[in-house]
Amino acid sequence: VQLVESGGGLAQPGGSVRLSCAASGSIFSINVMGWYRQAPGKERELVATITNSGREKYADSVKGRFTISRDNDKKTVVLQVNSLKPEDTAFYYCNAESYDFKNYWGRGTQVTVSS
Repeated sequence: VQLVESGGGLAQPGGSVRLSCAASGSIFSINVMGWYRQAPGKERELVATITNSGREKYADSVKGRFTISRDNDKKTVVLQVNSLKPEDTAFYYCNAESYDFKNYWGRGTQVTVSS
């Protein structure tokens, strides 16, 4: 499974960005897709995930501001990020987990929140 992220960049506090991740390869094996992030000096953390059946999960810090969606036909997962805060600044990684619990990662995309 290969994952390629797009979107991100520089945004102002209170602004929005849209992150997209396209999957290719053995996509039939994928159960959960999601986004993680890693800020400088911090560990990688879960942001949001969505299962093949559409069950969503969010980190408490992003609930109400971030929305994850998935298009199984287009093999993409999108993270709509609203009401950005400076603490959302991080490298965002797309993740896919297969039914046999293998994990795949994209190369990531930077989101910087600054005025």
